[in-house]
Amino acid sequence: MIDSLRGEVISLGLDHGVIECAGVGYRFLAGPPTLARLTKGETTRVLTSMVVKDDGVTLYGFADEAARTMFHTLQTVSGLGPKLALACLSVFDPAELAELIGAGDAKAIKSIQTIPGVGKKMAERMALELKDKVDGLYSPPAGAAPGREAAVGATDSAAAEQVIEALVGLGFSDKAARPVVDKLGQSMPAATSSELLRAALSELSS
Repeated sequence: MIDSLRGEVISLGLDHGVIECAGVGYRFLAGPPTLARLTKGETTRVLTSMVVKDDGVTLYGFADEAARTMFHTLQTVSGLGPKLALACLSVFDPAELAELIGAGDAKAIKSIQTIPGVGKKMAERMALELKDKVDGLYSPPAGAAPGREAAVGATDSAAAEQVIEALVGLGFSDKAARPVVDKLGQSMPAATSSELLRAALSELSS
């Protein structure tokens, strides 16, 4: 069981990274929130989850324990596999997912449906089967003020490109994603990258 990787980041892609450990390059699948924290050429540590199936072994990478724990928790839902669990964590962070699942109302379920591959039935199943499992798990410590990402802004092309890359990594074409992100960047100048990503997913999935 490979629990973590520590070494030089030698490659980064839209949906994966490669870290060299003692001369061996380990490829792992990861979502935009994890990949955005990595820099090619730098030494870092990534937590991993190793999934073994008949067709091979796949490593999934995470920036922190909360994301990895939610990755495992999501897969306890009937019909929800590792790739869909990773897609969930590409759109929402663990605390946001826990809040939506805990709410379990129509508005929350509709928000969960913005995740590529999650339809109404799966969203309802997640809310039903995970409510008790995530309750209180990802709440910030008492007195802690939640951090906030920097706003993307219509003129921040680098941040907008990251959102476009995240959409491409989730299965949308650059041709479809780019005009949507450009349009939303103009209409949501104060949006964070996560908010812009969710808004783009909602529009592209409608």
